[in-house]
Amino acid sequence: MSSLAQRVLGRLEEQVGSVVVGQEDTVRLILIALACRGHVLLQGVPGLAKTLLARSLAAALALDVRRVQFTPDMLPSDLTGTMTLRGGELVFRPGPLFTNVLLADEINRTPPKTQAALLQAMQEAEVSIDGRAHRLGPPFIVLATQNPVEYEGTYPLPEAQLDRFLLRVDLDYPDAAHELQVLELSRDGVDPLGLGEIEPVVAAQDIDALVSEVAATRVEREVAEYALAIVRRTRELPSVALGASPRAGVHLLAAARGAARMAGRDFVTPDDIVDVAAPVLRHRLLMTTDAELERFGPDRALQTVLAEVPVPR
Repeated sequence: MSSLAQRVLGRLEEQVGSVVVGQEDTVRLILIALACRGHVLLQGVPGLAKTLLARSLAAALALDVRRVQFTPDMLPSDLTGTMTLRGGELVFRPGPLFTNVLLADEINRTPPKTQAALLQAMQEAEVSIDGRAHRLGPPFIVLATQNPVEYEGTYPLPEAQLDRFLLRVDLDYPDAAHELQVLELSRDGVDPLGLGEIEPVVAAQDIDALVSEVAATRVEREVAEYALAIVRRTRELPSVALGASPRAGVHLLAAARGAARMAGRDFVTPDDIVDVAAPVLRHRLLMTTDAELERFGPDRALQTVLAEVPVPR
């Protein structure tokens, strides 16, 4: 019998696949993040349908969705909201953060002060305005996009904020077969026709049940020790200036629980740890200057770690 996670994933892939081609694994990873109450950073060069993918997923989720285009002149209050005078009284006017799914487009286009406005929301699911805490969701998930190759007019995310993202999914160019499918999609000019036809297939109660299902996934001590060994080994590599934190270990195990459920299992295997290791850890590793000059990046460092840490039998 298939798990709830498998059924939800199948419905999402069917709807999103009508608009975005060849991103099944990205859809799976975003669903894992949603089931773990985490957030996702989508990174890739322009033209890889990062925003379209996020919009398609949002359309397939029967949840409240807001999209914010980050710009250099954006203020924190543009996200969180402000106190306004109404009928002689000060009342709180919520900003776009007060939603279930926040599409943060080009998050590295806005200054650090505004980026920091997301920190409390992403970590604690609440926003403080004039000393009062305002709760967000649940569910609440940030789907942020950024372009890693264009640096003019951008503000790199600080390590503290990167650590708030459960996953960083790196999008690459599609293969020839998938790119041909993209060209064959029905369009109105350059816009895809199918976006408005996506049907909501996942409701809030499904997400709550999914969160409970993933949280109940069993993790044997040997598997937890394997995840810990991977995290600790990242701190020992000569090419890594700053390794993964204990929070990274918590996130690694949480994402592995989600991966196990997507595969139809109620227990985590070492393969689940390996499956999500790169999306969970790549944005938490700070490479040394020498490693960067030699183009030895986080993914290669993780490949080294996975090759060195013994797999439990």
